Amino acid sequence: MTGVEQGAVIGVLMLALLALRVHIGIAMLAAGSIGYVWVSGLGPLLKYLQSAVYARYSVYDLSVVPLFLLMGQFATHGGLSRALFQAGNALIGHWRGGMAMAAISACAGFGAICGSSLATAATMGQVALPELRRQRYSPRLATAAIAAGGTLGILIPPSVPLVIYAILTEQNIAKLFMAAFVPGIIAAVGYMVVIGIIARVSPEQAPAGAPLPWSQRLRALVEVWPVVLIFLVVIGGIYGGIFTPTEAASIGALATAFVAWRSGGLKGRGFLECLYGTAAATGMIFLIMLGADILNVFLALTMLPKELAAWVTGLGIPPLGILATIILIYLVLGCIMDSLSMLLLTIPIFFPIIMGTDFWGLADDPKAIWFGILALMVVEIGLITPPVGMNVFIISSMARDVPMIETFKGIVPFLVSDLLRVLLIVFVPSVARVALKL
Repeated sequence: MTGVEQGAVIGVLMLALLALRVHIGIAMLAAGSIGYVWVSGLGPLLKYLQSAVYARYSVYDLSVVPLFLLMGQFATHGGLSRALFQAGNALIGHWRGGMAMAAISACAGFGAICGSSLATAATMGQVALPELRRQRYSPRLATAAIAAGGTLGILIPPSVPLVIYAILTEQNIAKLFMAAFVPGIIAAVGYMVVIGIIARVSPEQAPAGAPLPWSQRLRALVEVWPVVLIFLVVIGGIYGGIFTPTEAASIGALATAFVAWRSGGLKGRGFLECLYGTAAATGMIFLIMLGADILNVFLALTMLPKELAAWVTGLGIPPLGILATIILIYLVLGCIMDSLSMLLLTIPIFFPIIMGTDFWGLADDPKAIWFGILALMVVEIGLITPPVGMNVFIISSMARDVPMIETFKGIVPFLVSDLLRVLLIVFVPSVARVALKL
């Protein structure tokens, strides 16, 4: 049996484990280990495992992951999510659909100090969903808007998946963060446009609220100054070369901890809950990374990535055809896998193909950054597509009286916005590099 055939067999095994609801990290670890033993034997696998864990987790740049997750935990307990939503609602809540738009803007703002889509969806769901329901928004629009807005958590920098992509492809984290900034803003604006269109077509789904006095609006805006300041310090410090990403994450975590302490969010078990939440999320991410490492080492032994890259480039398919195929694969995988797992599993395979193909005459570094942003946006779509749609699951758990099929129906217009944004990045790569030129 050829290496490609062995790789295909192990790939089917991993999918079978996922179908049996085995955790993605365990599934990749088990499938990769079995494949490694099949190709090289048990002894070489054990020898590799002796150093694999240390080699993976001793990478200095990975310290950014728990720090950004801790930053998000402190922000949640510090009430910053509620302040963001109230500020947005104070400004535009009197528009038809304005409260849902405020939820989107709050998701974008919270994503700027969180880096996790699941945390963004869960936090904003607790804050905004009751208010939307109280304002008599349709359950379909209310749940779909927050689920879609939650995806901004990994698109607006800082972004944990972008850190992982940077480590896998040896790219500059700061450049990737800045490249994601403009597409993230476009995503938020696109979601607001979708809500505006729905409000015009079906006014009963998105009623208008009562306008607030300007004194209350200004007071609500003042409440979000910590978010603005933390974002400017963290992202501005990284981009300006004042801090490394790890140093910026440390400063951001300390600043959000201070805000949470001032607001009383760390009283009682609050601080311990922040640490426990960070530890659980970090452990899950690192387990997935270890499983992906074992699986990718097995795939490297079979020469599958190299053979696949050579096969694809030898087909004579136009570059856009290759890219469309990769995007389609991501969309399909998004129905059964989470975003981080997709990146860890596919980047070692797809990245050499992209780098070996000419797209718009891009040099290697701009091409790597462009593909990173494009891949991030496509895997982000998987967070709201059936049957997995992790963000939808989270919101549905908070709105148990709303059938999940209703939320997925409400997601469709937001998916259209996502696909249009993907097409924009594909055909206008400079959008992902605007901030780098400023």
